[in-house]
Amino acid sequence: MEGQPAYRAKQIRDGVWRRNAKTSAEIHPLPVALRARLDRAFRVDTIAADEITISDRGLTEKMLHPLSDGALIESVLMHYPARGHGEDGRPEHRERYTLCISSQAGCAVGCPFCATGELGFGRDLETAEILDQVRHAARRLAPTVAGGHDAHLTNVVFMGMGEPLLNLDRVLEAVAALSDPQRFGLGARHVVVSTSGVVPGIRRLTQLNPQFTLAISLHAARDPLRDVLVPLNRRWPVAEVVAAARAHARVTGRRVSYEYVMISGVNDTDVDADALSALLRGDLAHVNLIPMNPVAHTPWQASSPERVTHFAARLREGGIGATVRRNRGQDAGAACGQLAADRAGEPPAPAVAHRREVIIRQSEVAMKGDRSGERLSADLEAAVAGQKADR
Repeated sequence: MEGQPAYRAKQIRDGVWRRNAKTSAEIHPLPVALRARLDRAFRVDTIAADEITISDRGLTEKMLHPLSDGALIESVLMHYPARGHGEDGRPEHRERYTLCISSQAGCAVGCPFCATGELGFGRDLETAEILDQVRHAARRLAPTVAGGHDAHLTNVVFMGMGEPLLNLDRVLEAVAALSDPQRFGLGARHVVVSTSGVVPGIRRLTQLNPQFTLAISLHAARDPLRDVLVPLNRRWPVAEVVAAARAHARVTGRRVSYEYVMISGVNDTDVDADALSALLRGDLAHVNLIPMNPVAHTPWQASSPERVTHFAARLREGGIGATVRRNRGQDAGAACGQLAADRAGEPPAPAVAHRREVIIRQSEVAMKGDRSGERLSADLEAAVAGQKADR
């Protein structure tokens, strides 16, 4: 602030990041008068409050964050205890705390197995609103004692509400703050940024050569089916998405992760496994298989455990690394695809019924191997319009 010595800036930065202050009153080195000036000019925290839902016997916490303008977003904190022990008695897999955060309020992409898509698009989050989700989670962990030491976040994944690469500037600013040793101090290699396939955004990341992991929400390897499951595919087809990801892996030397939601009878057939193997063969890539979580407006169910195991084995036979992901937070609506800002309310029953009819119609066309030719939604057209020039 004007007229203040330079060391005040460091005191404020340390108060926000080192001591995770909620208000200026908690930045104790500052004089009372300066704290009052801060309160008049700035907000230390952009999140009004947290509402917490706990599941998985305390291992998963879904947090509802009302923002200053009334927008609602959600984040999910997941605890993975240490497991397995080596000959020296130490855990082979260390304890982890992973936070899944949102980059937008709502989402324009509208993937039909994802509850956030039902909300539609609200707005992009500001950098501070992204970062404050992390600060709130860190604040919750601070009093926790696990194994004789204070618990702390070990991983942050941009897999919550919204499409991160449609808010890329703010996401990059947030990652820079997270990896800055003078601020949050989390190494970039402990950050994952996911996209449903915004090709210009992937290419821009490749030019920047980041150290964080890129994840692609793939969900189908055949264009007719991916048109339905990931509507952005009508703008940037699957081969173009994978080509951009392949170039990213080659330039950065970083393995790309592919997320694949398993839907019974839709994308879990041997034909789909073989198409996915052919698409990714020879790439620096890994596939995470995620059984679909219940979402009210879809007519689909999760693939059976046996089918998921078979699909994974078929991928491995095709030379593709694959991991079956555990469901976390399903009973609290905190699992993959379930974030829908609880207080936003359920959509009207006629709207749900109509959406189910559309999904069934589109699926029937896709399962025949045909592309429907339907246009992107108006919201999604508007959201990707700014990407055209970079294509």
